[in-house]
Amino acid sequence: MAKSPKDKIRLLTFTTLFPNSIQSRHGIFVEHRLRQLLQSGKVETRVLAPIPWFPLKHRFFGSYAQMAQVPQQEIRHGQVIYHPRYLSIPKIGMSLAPYFLANRAIKVIKYWVKKGFDFDLIDAHYFYPDGVAAAMISQYFGKPFVVTARGTDINLIPSFKRPRQQIIHTAGQASAMITVCAALKAEMLTMGIDGSKIRVLRNGVDLKFFRPANRVLQREKLNIHGPSLLSVGHLTKRKGNEIIIAALPELPKVALFIVGDGEERENLRQQAHNIGVSHRVAFLGALTQQELCDYYGAVDALVLASSREGWANVLLESMACGTPVIASNVWGTPEVVSSAAAGVLMPERTPAGLVFAYHQLMQNYPAHETTRQYAEQYGWESTTQGQLDLFSEILKQN
Repeated sequence: MAKSPKDKIRLLTFTTLFPNSIQSRHGIFVEHRLRQLLQSGKVETRVLAPIPWFPLKHRFFGSYAQMAQVPQQEIRHGQVIYHPRYLSIPKIGMSLAPYFLANRAIKVIKYWVKKGFDFDLIDAHYFYPDGVAAAMISQYFGKPFVVTARGTDINLIPSFKRPRQQIIHTAGQASAMITVCAALKAEMLTMGIDGSKIRVLRNGVDLKFFRPANRVLQREKLNIHGPSLLSVGHLTKRKGNEIIIAALPELPKVALFIVGDGEERENLRQQAHNIGVSHRVAFLGALTQQELCDYYGAVDALVLASSREGWANVLLESMACGTPVIASNVWGTPEVVSSAAAGVLMPERTPAGLVFAYHQLMQNYPAHETTRQYAEQYGWESTTQGQLDLFSEILKQN
């Protein structure tokens, strides 16, 4: 990547959180932010999104088999994405992951450099193991790096002693850090990380893509009748879908549509069957962005019952379609749901708390136009400009 005539900032985007042809929503929030940044015309990038190595592709191996099917490189929205493999040892290899990741990345980048590739700055996403590995890459090539903290990399992983030490050390080496909400910055300050190096640049939403549609037609198209809720995300314990399902007996006319896949899918199916609500729960699997947009525009509310979140993009996507939300009161979520126009927060993260919030929302249901207007303050422009300003400052200092 040679220097362009307009002297664009040359980034190396480095992250294991990036969507691919097999896992279309994996780290899609990283791709969204990057696409907006590239549209400014002031940066260019090469995306290095390593994938854990796994030798078998049979569906018996679940998510590991999915990773094995990801191509070595692919093109998404006109951008080439590289997916080299790195060694990852499940469960026991957590502390070693940054070293395996950095070792593989350095070998790939060295090859690129021999072929004429150059870059100004490393833009890393997710603090562990990605940010820690980025620090090693930065030291090897003598380039500055920035790390974006996104959620569990700060509100969960530092509970482990060795990763916590590595994260704090990496923060000291970074030229700057970005958090997607103020709550994550506050937590980093409690860890003793230098707050002067942290910028809060929240995620935005594509207001042109996620927009209101004719709700009557959308409901007819999707065969939705009566009150309805939508849950979107990986089917893991952290997302709390079991709480939503457990609330349905107290919401006897409400249908629940669950978008996403994950290890909890069968457990959730069994739970719905055991409590007699399976006829009101639809597991839709992974959907395209357009299909997801259709559901946002058809249901009465999005529900997010997560135990931990940084800045959940699904909340803004739903609001941009004019649909309010019900969400657990955790981490960055209160920063997103800060008005009655946006929706309501659960008083407690329990089925009873969800039932209470549902009735509260229905009794004071905002106009869909009002919810859309609320979302319109969260376009990408300020975040993109914040990144450009930060990168420029770092390059001047270096």
